[in-house]
Amino acid sequence: MRAAPTILHLDMDAFYASVEQASKPSLRGKAVIVGGLGPRGVVATASYEARRFGVHSAMPTAQARRLCPNGAYLIPRFSLYRQVSDVVMALLRELSPLVEPLSLDEAFVDLEAGGVAFDSRTARSTGERLRADIRAATGLSGSVGLAGSKMLAKVASEEAKPAGLLLIEPGTERELLAPMSVRTLPGVGPATGEHLRRAGITTVGELAEAGEDELVRMLGRAHGVGLYRMALGLDDRPVVAERDAKSVSVEDTFDVDLHDRVRIRNEVQRLADRCVQRLRGSGHSGRTIVLKVRRYDFSTLTRSETLRGPTDDPAVVREAAARLLEGVDTTGGVRLLGVGVTGLADYTQEDLFAQSAASEPDGAGEEAGTAVSGGSGESGAAGGSVGASEGSGAPAADGPPGEPEPAPERRWPAGSDVRHAVYGPGWVQGSGVGRVTVRFEQPGSEPGRVRTFRVDDPELEPSDPLPLVGEGEPGAAGPA
Repeated sequence: MRAAPTILHLDMDAFYASVEQASKPSLRGKAVIVGGLGPRGVVATASYEARRFGVHSAMPTAQARRLCPNGAYLIPRFSLYRQVSDVVMALLRELSPLVEPLSLDEAFVDLEAGGVAFDSRTARSTGERLRADIRAATGLSGSVGLAGSKMLAKVASEEAKPAGLLLIEPGTERELLAPMSVRTLPGVGPATGEHLRRAGITTVGELAEAGEDELVRMLGRAHGVGLYRMALGLDDRPVVAERDAKSVSVEDTFDVDLHDRVRIRNEVQRLADRCVQRLRGSGHSGRTIVLKVRRYDFSTLTRSETLRGPTDDPAVVREAAARLLEGVDTTGGVRLLGVGVTGLADYTQEDLFAQSAASEPDGAGEEAGTAVSGGSGESGAAGGSVGASEGSGAPAADGPPGEPEPAPERRWPAGSDVRHAVYGPGWVQGSGVGRVTVRFEQPGSEPGRVRTFRVDDPELEPSDPLPLVGEGEPGAAGPA
């Protein structure tokens, strides 16, 4: 514990939903839910307007639609969220060399290490300046907590939400924590919280009064001692500037259970390619390939294979994942698939492809290549529920010999960015029965006009997101 509140915790407010509201003027002040849009989708973030209806993160999207039927339900746009996160993290690094990111929208900062704060007055001033800088650079709000420890700084930022700042003066920790729920403390999830409730412990003050010996008896030594120290406000963990990644993985949940073994194999190949993209993007290679399969009855199986050395070769990862799939029974159907890589390193083993190819029976590599080319299409709701992907390897429909196959219908997920040759940039409000509805507006503009097009309109194309602040295209909302 420090004698001054020089550890800062920043938590951006309803980050994904706030980015969507900032980039889509017609959604400002409206209920916005970001996540998977299919029947098995899950809410990633809900705006504060949506939270008033009881919608929250990790809730099934179907339940959210029942609670908030008039909300705007959008797919995540992670490329834009990362761009905004990079701007925010750069502002934090101007304050101190010790910045510990926890996610795209959350980080600890050691203000004392940066020489910008040594007492309560300078810490508060730095926190207020940071909030103003974030607002100017991104148009978004963030909540700031300041305290003498990481745990208390995080508690403070949560209490400051939304768009506030709370500083916990050293010496007042126990008084502040005492009336709070035990779920406030890190490491107290639903199961531990229920266990404590049955023992008559519901607040942090009651947790401290129970004593270390009683908590050790109830929860075990490691957990009991840790919770008792946190209940007293004690936390000596330093802010760590770099966190080593332990694994890289991707997974998809499907709207309808997959039964076709060829389709399942194609999806695994597609996930392997996405996993390698993330692996390379982080500058790593990996030695252990992991396959995750959740079956129709919610039973989850994991299989892994360790290579002779680390690799970032997509062919090696695809083939290892395919071998792992061969050992999994998918007869009853599959609702989720995932591919991951662990045992990360910052170098590669160049001869792994030869090793992988040598271990395959004749023709297996050719079959894997075919599966990849068929499974390259990726469906819309990244990070949430997805449906049948275009180009997922299903056999083509029979037709007259020599007649070209019809082009697959283009998909326009709600919330995705588009550009029209006449009307400029916009975003998809919805699509169906061969039509797509687009609202033409952009960050900083007035709410735009809505127009409907055929899904195959040649003048309408997918687009990259526009920046929230700075570069704009005046008048691009299109003619009336």
